[in-house]
Amino acid sequence: MTTPTTRPGSNRLTTDPSILNSDSEPERPPLSTRVLSRRVDEVPRSGIRRFFDILATMTDVISLGVGEPDFDTPEQVIEAGRHSLASRRTHYASNYGTLELRRALAHHIERTYGVRYDPTEEVLITIGASEALDVAVRATIDPGDEVILHEPSYVSYRPAIIFAGGVPVGVPTTIDEDFALDPVKVEAAITPRTKAILLNYPCNPTGAVLPHEAQDEIARIAVRHDLLVYSDEIYDRLVYGGYQMRTMGSLPGMRRRTVLMGGFSKAYAMTGWRIGYICAPSEILEGILKVHQYVIMCAPTVAQDAALEALKTGEPDVARMVGQYDTRRRLVVDGFNAIGLRTFEPLGAFYAFPQITSTGLTSDQFAEALLEEESVAVVPGTAFGEAGEGHVRCCYATSEAELREALVRIERFVKRRRGNR
Repeated sequence: MTTPTTRPGSNRLTTDPSILNSDSEPERPPLSTRVLSRRVDEVPRSGIRRFFDILATMTDVISLGVGEPDFDTPEQVIEAGRHSLASRRTHYASNYGTLELRRALAHHIERTYGVRYDPTEEVLITIGASEALDVAVRATIDPGDEVILHEPSYVSYRPAIIFAGGVPVGVPTTIDEDFALDPVKVEAAITPRTKAILLNYPCNPTGAVLPHEAQDEIARIAVRHDLLVYSDEIYDRLVYGGYQMRTMGSLPGMRRRTVLMGGFSKAYAMTGWRIGYICAPSEILEGILKVHQYVIMCAPTVAQDAALEALKTGEPDVARMVGQYDTRRRLVVDGFNAIGLRTFEPLGAFYAFPQITSTGLTSDQFAEALLEEESVAVVPGTAFGEAGEGHVRCCYATSEAELREALVRIERFVKRRRGNR
């Protein structure tokens, strides 16, 4: 049987044995340009990962970079996982997830936010909120569809839209508006190709929340233009200063057009368990389920059993962690402002987003030099889009002692930089 040779001009890898065995191969484009899809080639490597690769080679580093609780998963939740294993619950669950967890989650959302989802056909358990985002976007976006998103925004949003064949349309937010999305700018960005709006409030990387009046107006815009809204509410339980969180699907006209995404990683300190969820009308969720079942099949049963315990008994643990985050939040925000790095008050998540332009450095330069000179790791704002330039993301989900030491080192670094100008 003869092996076919690639036709002239093709970008495919050749299979002609005479060429494969030749000492002098003809010149070709680099392998990556011939093999990787254009969509993948278009997406840069995560700016967060680049810094953590450097961090892994260093010692005595205080990391304000990883967006992960420093608390352990509550003990009773771990015990529920152990019990699940001991009970031999090691088999596939339903594609939707265990019915017990879906029922408990639907009850939790209705009790907390007043919007009801049918656990049998409107709730899907996923591998973290990251998978929720991926399958939701892929199930609803056609090539060329535009998705409006606020920036700075989480590093996965643009790639998820691009991988689905969509076109991300960024709407910048600034420190002068507390990084809240301006509904006027949203409406101005809408075109005949606009399919959806992607929201993440409380926000990673800024810690911003969406004022109720802005949220109400964005909901009216979505209804007026018949748009879908992806609402990533992974940080919904981590809010401070009296802010009252409202889920997007609870607003007038929004339940039928909102894809709610969330998870257990942040509020319950369960990042490694990888349990997230999607709540959406059944006619939308049915399509999302198709992508989920062919790519993932189902989330791990043991992790779902642990998440169920978190919903049942984890509220005191959530309150304890939020209380400590709030103390650290004030420490960090006051500390940065005292140093002269302007920082607005974040009312959600566990991030501060100080402005570093007074040092004369770009975001990348600041983060790299701070890591090299003072062994403090932060993430450059540009990792979250062009609108993040002039800022760095600092996660305060670490001990107060480390935060205080980090502030001492950062102040020393900033004074030295300003003195050299």
